[in-house]
Order: sequence, then C-alpha cells, then structure tokens
Amino acid sequence: MNQEQMDIKTPEYVSIQFQLAGLGSRATAFIIDQLLLWTVNILSLVVMFFVMKGISEFPFFLDENSMPLAITVIALFIINWGYFFAFEFFSGGRTIGKRLLGIRVIQENGHSITLLSSFIRNFIRIIDSLPVGYFLGMIMVFFHPKHKRLGDLVAGTIVVHERKAKGKKKLSPLEKEIQSRGLTKDHLQIDEWSLKSFAKKDWKLISTYAGRFSQLPTAEKNQLTKQIAEILFSKIGLETDGKDDRDLEDKLLILYLILKDEWEFEI
Repeated sequence: MNQEQMDIKTPEYVSIQFQLAGLGSRATAFIIDQLLLWTVNILSLVVMFFVMKGISEFPFFLDENSMPLAITVIALFIINWGYFFAFEFFSGGRTIGKRLLGIRVIQENGHSITLLSSFIRNFIRIIDSLPVGYFLGMIMVFFHPKHKRLGDLVAGTIVVHERKAKGKKKLSPLEKEIQSRGLTKDHLQIDEWSLKSFAKKDWKLISTYAGRFSQLPTAEKNQLTKQIAEILFSKIGLETDGKDDRDLEDKLLILYLILKDEWEFEI
C-alpha cells in the first residue's frame, strides 16, 4: 500500500535512494520523546508546587504569589514545542527518540532540514495532534504514499531511516588514510551554531578536497590545504597560523567527517 523506498534526484543530478520511515518507527520515536517531555513536565510542576507552597498557604490562588505558576506554564509551553523544533534543526533532523530509532527528518531534495522547515513542520504539529492523541497525524502518515503528516506536506520534508552499513565494506583510499591517522569526529568539537554556518558550497569544497586528497602531489596538497583551511576554519574559530601541514590536513579531514554526517544521506 505504502512505498518504502524513495528516489531523489538532487540539484546536482545525483540520484539518491532513501528508505522512508513508516508509522511504526515514527510513532515509537514520538513516544520516547513524549516520555522524556512528560518527565521534565512532572519535575517542573513538582518544583513549582513546592516553590509556591513556600510563599503562600494557598499555592494556586491567582494573586501576586502566582508568578511561579505563570512562569512554569510559559516555560513548559516553550520546552514542549521548542524541543522538536530545536533538536530537528540543530541535531541533523533527529530528536532523541528519532536518534534511538535510527530515523531523521530531511528536505525532499535530500539536504538537511532548514530552520524555516523545522519551524513550519513543528508549528503545524498543533493541527496534526487533533482531535486527540495525534490522531490526524497518524492517519496522514499511514495513508500518505510518502508517510507524510500535514507538517511534512507544508514544510516539504520527509522522514527517512539512517544509512546502515551492509556487511564488511572495503575501505576507500581516503578512509584508509583517515583510519591510519586515527582520526574521528570526536577529535574536533564544533558547536551547533558554528556547524550550521557551513553551506552547501562549503561541503562541496571540502568533499572535493577529500576526494582528491590521496592523489595530489605533496606540494599541491600543502598549498590547497592551507587555502581551504583559511576559508573554512574561520567559521569555527580555528587559527591556521603556526599550524604545520600535517595538523591542518588532520583538522580538515575531521571536518570532512563531521560535515559528511550532515550533508551526505545515502542509504
């Protein structure tokens, strides 16, 4: 009834196949997220109750002592709505529940979800949750051929399964080089705001560099490394002065691994 695979042709004319996330995986991820939010909500209400009880004999009377109640209500609204919006934009389309289930939200063109798309799909979540228990959203996901809820339709997004390695894959020359140097994404800490400052052109620049890394002559590689490092490192506050060629190469290769996780979505 519902197609599980979706082929996307990117603006660069590259065909990418995605495995769409269905109702089961999306509902399970949502339940995990809701359990986390309910825990935060309950703890917040308990704290608010004791704060108000300490300043008033009648904690829920709407008088001058009801300020903690108002603050708590506003804070819980921001947390419950902002949780999905913030995690999907700043964590590569993955809330905690989605990450545990191995699914993520992306644009229909295969690129990372944008700030506007994340805002729209989560604002429409209010309608998808009608009339109760997310009923409209579940019906839409179940019957839509691309498993879209209303928020996905308006925002132009889809939910897909993460890429999974199938068996033992032969390492490419670049992967062997990165492995031999012992480099991992954890060796370079980049905050989410800085990560979002990288655009598609930056990804294409560093992916081209990484693709040619093993074939470049040493002199040309050193020159190209310095040029690209000066362009990209400024976005994350890294200095190039005083760094030797090997250190710059390592940092660029680590940055490539980090950006690859954000921009490459092959299943």
